[in-house]
Amino acid sequence: MKFSIDKNERYSLLKLEEETLNTLIAPDLKSEFVILRNEGVINLILDISTVEFVDSSGLSSILTANRLWDGHGAFIITGIEHENVKKLISISRLDTVLNIIPTVQESIDFALMNEIEKELKEEGDE
Repeated sequence: MKFSIDKNERYSLLKLEEETLNTLIAPDLKSEFVILRNEGVINLILDISTVEFVDSSGLSSILTANRLWDGHGAFIITGIEHENVKKLISISRLDTVLNIIPTVQESIDFALMNEIEKELKEEGDE
């Protein structure tokens, strides 16, 4: 699996550099998600702008990440540019479950706002 990762203090950006997210790629992607979560990544942005095709295994890997970050931080998907991927996410109704944000910069802003909201809530609880 080809990917790049940019780790920052408040978020990490994982850019998948594959055209397909299928049964060949999904297990490796799931493993990478588990590693990042165990490393303490608070917010994860998954950039799939190069992905042209996703199958059920690919969707499963995305849902795995969503579960891993539930209650911990934010899992954000960005770069859904190809029509096949858009249709699959819409048909599967994942657009109602996932944080889908159009651009990387907007995703970073969302992650940072998520962190600020969490800090303010923690301060208010004290």
